[in-house]
Amino acid sequence: MQSSKFSLSPTTPFLNTKRLTNRSSYLRFNPVSLSSSKKSLDLNPIHGDTGSSANRSSPLCSSSPFRSWISAPPLVSDRGKNEFQVEATSIPESAGGSARSSSLNQTLELGLLFGFWYLFNIYFNIYNKQVLKVYPFPVTVSTFQFFTGTVLVILMWAFNLHNRPKISRSQLVAIIPLAMVHSLGNLFTNMSLGKVAVSFTHTIKAMEPFFSVLLSVLFLGEIPSAWVVVSLLPIVGGVALASLTEASFNWAGFWSAMASNLTNQSRNVLSKKVMVKKEESMDNITLFSIITIMSFIMCLPLTLLMEGVKFTPAYMQAAGLNVKEVCLRSLLAALCYHAYQQVSYMILQRVSPVTHSVGNCVKRVVVIVTSVLFFQTPVSPINSLGTGVALAGVFLYSRVKRIKPKQKAA
Repeated sequence: MQSSKFSLSPTTPFLNTKRLTNRSSYLRFNPVSLSSSKKSLDLNPIHGDTGSSANRSSPLCSSSPFRSWISAPPLVSDRGKNEFQVEATSIPESAGGSARSSSLNQTLELGLLFGFWYLFNIYFNIYNKQVLKVYPFPVTVSTFQFFTGTVLVILMWAFNLHNRPKISRSQLVAIIPLAMVHSLGNLFTNMSLGKVAVSFTHTIKAMEPFFSVLLSVLFLGEIPSAWVVVSLLPIVGGVALASLTEASFNWAGFWSAMASNLTNQSRNVLSKKVMVKKEESMDNITLFSIITIMSFIMCLPLTLLMEGVKFTPAYMQAAGLNVKEVCLRSLLAALCYHAYQQVSYMILQRVSPVTHSVGNCVKRVVVIVTSVLFFQTPVSPINSLGTGVALAGVFLYSRVKRIKPKQKAA
C-alpha cells in the first residue's frame, strides 16, 4: 500500500471475494481517494452520483470490468459497513435540523419586526396627536421629524451601522421627486392629525389602494383587473359611510388625509417610472435615508416661510405651553416615526409587496383600535361599520393583487 499504484489481488487482506454475490449493495467503492499517503478506503453511498468527474477521470473506472465491479456488493466487513451506514445517514439529519432551525429563526425575526413596526406606529400617532393638539404647527412638526431622522442617519453612517452609500449626481436627481412627495405625504398626514381624530385619519388613509390604481392607470397605463375594481368598492363605500357619521369631521382634516393618500401613492408610481436601472444597487434603507435628508433640506425653508420660528422655548412659554413636555413628546414622536419607517423598509426587503400590503392593513386596524381606546374617541355603530367595511376592502384588495392575469397565447 506504499506504492502509488493500487493492484487488486486475491491476497488483499480487506477483500472478501467469496461473499460478493451474496450481499445486497449498500456502498460504493471510490478508488480515486486512494493515494500513497492514505491507507483507508473512501466509501460513498451507492445512490450517489455515479457519473461524477472523479469517477470518469479514474483509470480504474475507465475499463468496463472495473465499472461493473465497483457497483458490486460491499467490500468491507459487517462492522465497517455499519459504521459507514451510521455516518452516511447522520449528515442529512443534521442538515435537516439546521435548515429547520434557520427557518424558525427567520420566522421569529420577521414576527419581531412586524411587532416593532406596529408598536412604533402606535406610539408615533399617540405622541404626534398630543403635540399637534397643543402646538398646531404641522409644518414645523414635520420638519423636526425629518431633522431627527437626519441626525439618526448620520450617526448610523458614522458608526458604520450601515454602509455609507456612494451616490452619483444622476441618482440624486432621480431621488428628488421621491423626496418631494415623501415630504408632502408626511406634512398632509400631520395636518390631518391636527384637525381630526387619529382613527378617522387612518380610516381615510385606507383609500390608498384607490389612488394607487388611479395613478397607475393615468401614468403607467396599467389596466386593473375586474377583481381589483370590485375590491375598491367597499373601500370607497366604507370611507364615505365613516365620514358621514364621524364626530370630529371637518373638511380641512378630510382633504389633508386625502392629499396624503395622493402624495404617498405618487411616490410608489414615481418609484416605478423614475427609479429605473440607475438605482438597482441601492437598498431600501439607503434610499429611505437619503430621502429623509432631502426632505429635511426641503422642509426647512418651507417652515420658515409658512410658520416662522415657532419652535423656541420663549415662544412656547409665551403660548402657555409646558416646554419640557412638548419637546419630549415631539422627540419621541420623531424617533418613533423614523423607527417605524426603517422597520417597514426592512420588512419590505424580506417579504413580497403583497404581504407587506396585508401587514400594513392589519397595522391600520391596530392603530385605529388603540387610538380609539387611548383617546376615548366617540364612535357610533355606523361609523364602526364604515371603518370595518373600508378595512375589509383593503384586505380584499391585498389578496386579489396576488391574482396574476392570464397571458394571451400568441
